[in-house]
Amino acid sequence: MPDINFSLVWFNLYQIGIAFVLALPIALNREYLTRGAGVRTYPLVSIACCAFMLVAMDVYEGSDAEARVMYGVITGMGFIGGGAIVKDSGRAMGTANAAGIWLTGAIGISVAYSRYEIALVLSIIGFLIFQFGNFLKKQEDQA
Repeated sequence: MPDINFSLVWFNLYQIGIAFVLALPIALNREYLTRGAGVRTYPLVSIACCAFMLVAMDVYEGSDAEARVMYGVITGMGFIGGGAIVKDSGRAMGTANAAGIWLTGAIGISVAYSRYEIALVLSIIGFLIFQFGNFLKKQEDQA
């Protein structure tokens, strides 16, 4: 049985916790407005991306393989986000949710690399866009 490095366990828990907390403002906004993905999806995406990168950083230690894991995570977020987009009567709906899913993936990756300033800025800007973006968006009913 391998020895468990508890300082690494706490560090990883800390990192994943930060990714979770920084995804919450976006998740709560989406949940409150009942816009598809919400408090389950956004934090899960963020912590999963963070976890994938933490494992890759530990296993591959800065090699090209680590970068390939990040590319795979980024592509996977695009794939998941694509599932949130629905076309109806010539209109595409869910593109904001798809972008939000991708954004929370970027938050998770940023946290994994201890780039908290990037993750924090992404969280704040993402929340502000979702919270106040509808005021700027052209409404079809007003046309």
